[in-house]
Amino acid sequence: MRTHRLGRSAVEVTELGFGGGPLGGLFEPLDDDTAAEALAAAWAAGIRYFDTSPHYGIGHSERRIGELLRTKPRGDFTLSTKVGRLLVPQDPAGRRDESFQVPATHRRVWDFSRDGVLRSVEDSLTRMGADRVDVLFLHDAEQHLESALRDGFPALAELRSQGVVGAVGAGMYDPAKLTTLVRETDADVVMLSGRYTLLDHSALDDLLPACAERGVSVLAASVFNSGLLATPRPTSGARYDYAPASSEQLSRAHLLADVCETHGVTLPQAAMAFPLFHPVVTSVVLGMRSAHEVRRNVASFAAAVPSGLWDDLRTAGLLDDRAPTSP
Repeated sequence: MRTHRLGRSAVEVTELGFGGGPLGGLFEPLDDDTAAEALAAAWAAGIRYFDTSPHYGIGHSERRIGELLRTKPRGDFTLSTKVGRLLVPQDPAGRRDESFQVPATHRRVWDFSRDGVLRSVEDSLTRMGADRVDVLFLHDAEQHLESALRDGFPALAELRSQGVVGAVGAGMYDPAKLTTLVRETDADVVMLSGRYTLLDHSALDDLLPACAERGVSVLAASVFNSGLLATPRPTSGARYDYAPASSEQLSRAHLLADVCETHGVTLPQAAMAFPLFHPVVTSVVLGMRSAHEVRRNVASFAAAVPSGLWDDLRTAGLLDDRAPTSP
């Protein structure tokens, strides 16, 4: 599987990355064996970039990814995690976590301070059983941008200068706020969630041009928009950005699927291929929860997508004229 370097750093990632959100029990509970099988299948398929966060299952995702990667040569993979939420132990009292299907053994505390960043990294390394991470992101800082820029990013830059991490940046869904970070810091990479997909081209307005100007790489996450583009034909109840898709969103997804089918292409195949045409996008990061999902997505990622598909999508008004569709 091809790899690309992140910004001006020496860190490289595979074009297809493993997103650790589902390993935290996103939407549905997930047992350790199923998670381990998913990770083993990803490794067998050649995926060598693994992304996680304390937020994902209040530590479950980090622990599970760490259990796999501790068995692999450290130089053979790239690992990223995130800062911004500290996990504080609590009595679950029979409750489930508010975001993931796991017992509420911890609560999250927002903290983008220098001390909070350093503590978060230390806690993550302990959960993963790792000696270092390769990439560190400020996570979901949309409502905490001032603190993240003033205190959080300088802490990341300090860790980078010390060689503790190889590349730093932020992971958010808001392209405007990521653009601010790109323009005001020396980030190497940003992880953009759901805003450069077949259904949402808003990153073309400012973020992707800013990244091109500043030499910042983009990791495209949530390219299925959390479910709506994950199957050849979305059904009622499919999710868009973690909520049930509207009738308008479902209708647009079906129009995309119509054009894809005329070219013998599935919606997921097109959704994975599209972001990588942009020169600043180095990897598509997919959240996966089972070996079956991994093998299916890897096969879709490897499928050839004819150039005529993109022309027809543009003609149908389903693709922004500014979006690159050739290498």
